[in-house]
Amino acid sequence: MPRFHFSRTALSPTLLSHAALSRVCWLALLLCLLAGARATPAQSIPAPGSRTLLDAHNCYPYFEWWTDRIDRALSTGTPVAIEQDLAWYTDPKTGKSWSVVTHGDPLTGHEPTLESYFFSHVRPIVEQALRSPDHSQWPLITLNLDFKDNKPAHLAAVLALLRQHQDWITTATRTDSIQQISPLRVRPILVLTGESDAQQQVFYDQIPLGQPILLFGAIHSADKDPRSAPEVLDSEPASNYRRWWNNSWRVVEPAGQPNAGAWTRAKNLRLRSLVEQAHHNGLWIRFYTLDGSPDADLSCHGWFRGYSFGSLALVQQRWRAAIAAQVDYLATDQYEQLRSLLPIR
Repeated sequence: MPRFHFSRTALSPTLLSHAALSRVCWLALLLCLLAGARATPAQSIPAPGSRTLLDAHNCYPYFEWWTDRIDRALSTGTPVAIEQDLAWYTDPKTGKSWSVVTHGDPLTGHEPTLESYFFSHVRPIVEQALRSPDHSQWPLITLNLDFKDNKPAHLAAVLALLRQHQDWITTATRTDSIQQISPLRVRPILVLTGESDAQQQVFYDQIPLGQPILLFGAIHSADKDPRSAPEVLDSEPASNYRRWWNNSWRVVEPAGQPNAGAWTRAKNLRLRSLVEQAHHNGLWIRFYTLDGSPDADLSCHGWFRGYSFGSLALVQQRWRAAIAAQVDYLATDQYEQLRSLLPIR
C-alpha cells in the first residue's frame, strides 16, 4: 500500500497535487470496500431448525397421470423440497436399463427420467439463481431421492447424472473418517437420499478422498419402534455423509393419520422432543406425510388414505405445530395449502 506524507496544508484540496488527491481518494474507497466486506455475512448452509420447507411428497406422475405435480410444487416458490421416487427399468427386448421416476411396479419404460422430469423443470430457476448475487436462500431446492431399489448399477447411474449437474449441487469433501464433517459448498440444489448402507457404499465410501460428495444420507431409524424415546430413535449424530433424519408421522402419533384423533399437548411435546433431538445431533428432520382431505377427494388427486387426517382443519393443526417446532422438511401432497401457512421469505 502506498505511504502518504502530509504537510500542514496537505489537507486542503486546493493545495493537493492531482497525484496526492488521487491517492487519498483511492485510500478512502479501499477503506469503504473493506468495511463493506466485513459487514457482509459469509454464505452458509441453513442450520437445522432455521427454516421449515414444504416437502412436495410423491412429486411425479403415476402412470402418466398428474404430470403437473412438479410445476405445482415450483409455483409455490422457493425454497422448496421435491421428492422423486426412482426405480431401475430393464427393457426386456434390448436388455438396456435406465432409472425412471415412478411410484413402483409395473414399469413400462415410458416413465419420465430424473433428467427430463426434474432437472429440465428446475433449470430456469437454477440458472437464474447462479446469475443472482443473492444466495441467502440457497439451497433453493432440496431434491429428496426415494430409491425403490438399491441395485449398484442404478445407484451408479444416478450418481453419474448428478455429476453432470455438479455445478448446481451442494457438495462436501470426502474425508478420511466419516465422523470428520467437512463444510458444505452451498449451491442452488441440495440432494438427500435414504438410510441404506448400499447407498452409502456408492455415494460415499467409494468416492476418493478429497473428492466431492453430491448427496447425503439419512441416519438409521426405519427398523426401530416408532414409540421409542427420541434418543433411541435418533442415536446417531450427523456425520460427513448422514446429515438428516427421515420419519413417518407415526413416531408422533402411533395410531397413524386416519386414526390420530385430537391433537393434544402430549403429542405436541412428543413432536418437539423429536425435533430437539435431531437438531441436538446436528441433523435436519423430515416428517411424512401430512394430508387432510375427505376420502371422496383422495382418488381424484392420487393421494392415499393412510396419509390423511380426514379434513384440512385437522392437518392444519399438525402443520402449525410442526412449523412452531422448527421441523425442517414437512411432507404433504397438498402443496399449495401448506405453503400458505409458511412464513414468506
